[in-house]
Amino acid sequence: MGKRIGIDVGGTNVKIALVEDGKIIYSNSVPTYAKMGYEYTVNNIKQAIGDLMRETETDEHSIEGIGFDFPGQVDYKTGVVKLAPNIPGWVNIPIAKMIEDEFHIPTKIDNDVRCAALGEMKFGAGKGCENFICITVGTGIGSGIVINGQIVRGASNAAGELGHIKLQMEDGPLCGCGDSGCLEAFASGPAIVAMAYEYLKGGKSAKFAEMAGDGDITPYIVAKAAEAGDPVAKRIFEIIGYRIGMGLTSVINLLNPERVIIGGGVAECGDLLLEPIRRTVKARAMKVAGETVEIVPAQLGNSAGVIGASMLIDA
Repeated sequence: MGKRIGIDVGGTNVKIALVEDGKIIYSNSVPTYAKMGYEYTVNNIKQAIGDLMRETETDEHSIEGIGFDFPGQVDYKTGVVKLAPNIPGWVNIPIAKMIEDEFHIPTKIDNDVRCAALGEMKFGAGKGCENFICITVGTGIGSGIVINGQIVRGASNAAGELGHIKLQMEDGPLCGCGDSGCLEAFASGPAIVAMAYEYLKGGKSAKFAEMAGDGDITPYIVAKAAEAGDPVAKRIFEIIGYRIGMGLTSVINLLNPERVIIGGGVAECGDLLLEPIRRTVKARAMKVAGETVEIVPAQLGNSAGVIGASMLIDA
């Protein structure tokens, strides 16, 4: 596998990397500046690609392909970003054609979590697996699905919305998708913070409040409080792990994967989250599927997206 460029587009920064055989040999980032409009961001990306090629002494002949990962809804086949909710202005943007016209290098795009799944499949925790689910737990909950060694995209490139499995039929918490009762509303980073603040109502105290001081409570602070032995923080992660485990139980019963790979910002707290997920799946999944599946942490960390995006030209 030769040199490819992987680009991870987020609401704050755009990460760009030159990747060869799954190894990042050059990386940089530029600000997204979403409020300036998509044209501004696209021009920043073009300049970053040009800088990468100059600094690594590569050109259109030595780079096999360019791949982008985006949060939100993308059309893998046409190379169009349909909607990126956290990046205002990115609606029906034909980014693949824009980049191909500029650099004359084959360009593909996909959803960020599917790219992470692709990276983990080839070079991370999914290596050697034919059937697995890769989920990220952070501000939201997303997933990429691999069946028989292939990324599953679905009829309209919308497969893998694990965060919108319903945990409550009626009157559940409102989700960012506009519906209620979604797993994401129950168990993402904002749910951790909401539980922490709910506990503090009425003048109660907890270590995470002490650690936050005058600042905001974050999932990281709650995790650190749990690691320090705070019983309330530990209980919050037990609840979050149980809820994610319940959502995964439905998917495990449906797809019978070999492995579930868990990454994302919240998942960086490790067994604090993974152990209650494992216990829940073991207790609630159907016996054959539950005994088969492994639940493991992601291996590629923040690099999964750019590594996976760099491989889209073959996917």
